[in-house]
Amino acid sequence: MAAAENDDYYVAQTHDLRRSYRLRSEEIHALRGVDISVNRSEFVTLMGRSGSGKTTLLNILAGLDRPTSGTVTVLGHNIGAMSDEQLARMRRENIGIIFQSSALMPLLTAIENVELPLRILGWPRADRERRAHESLEVVAMGHRARHRPYELSGGEQQRIGIARAIAPKPALIIADEPTGELDSVSAQRIFGLFRSLVDDERVTILAATHDRAIIRRADRVLELRDGNLAEHE
Repeated sequence: MAAAENDDYYVAQTHDLRRSYRLRSEEIHALRGVDISVNRSEFVTLMGRSGSGKTTLLNILAGLDRPTSGTVTVLGHNIGAMSDEQLARMRRENIGIIFQSSALMPLLTAIENVELPLRILGWPRADRERRAHESLEVVAMGHRARHRPYELSGGEQQRIGIARAIAPKPALIIADEPTGELDSVSAQRIFGLFRSLVDDERVTILAATHDRAIIRRADRVLELRDGNLAEHE
């Protein structure tokens, strides 16, 4: 499912977005009427305390969760009107997701994990091997290409997860604490990568983070407070 061709559209936009769920006898209001607009080729960071709704918002924008009410448009598509199959196709083709945990396939090597989304998209073998190697080198993990996740540290697994997310050259990257497991040197490398993706390849990045270094490289900082969104001061 291709993204819209118009350069002027918002890559991600919500209006009066609300998400509530029940936890035993208590009703939790994770999002309370969030309005957000993210432009093409913009690097936006999302801050907020634990439980403020950051992960819920990212999951909805990635089509992994559905809102209780409100509208959500991603890459020119009203995702509230899309089937699970259509959402999965949009994620495969246009969205790179970086989870708090790397979520690697445990029986696959690093390069096989990075190749997997390209294989699903039908890339020819030579092209996907080349692109997987390129992506691993970008995160300084080329030397670990043949290792399996249990042979890697948490930070190394996270870098493999980042390589997998960028390999298909997505239009939008959604990242939930992408550098939480990384040392400062590795984190700086990833910050530089994100900035170059935005500036040179017109990728849009929305990243939840507490890391001040990544915040300083962002075009805009938003903050969630108890399910409400505000421009960060």
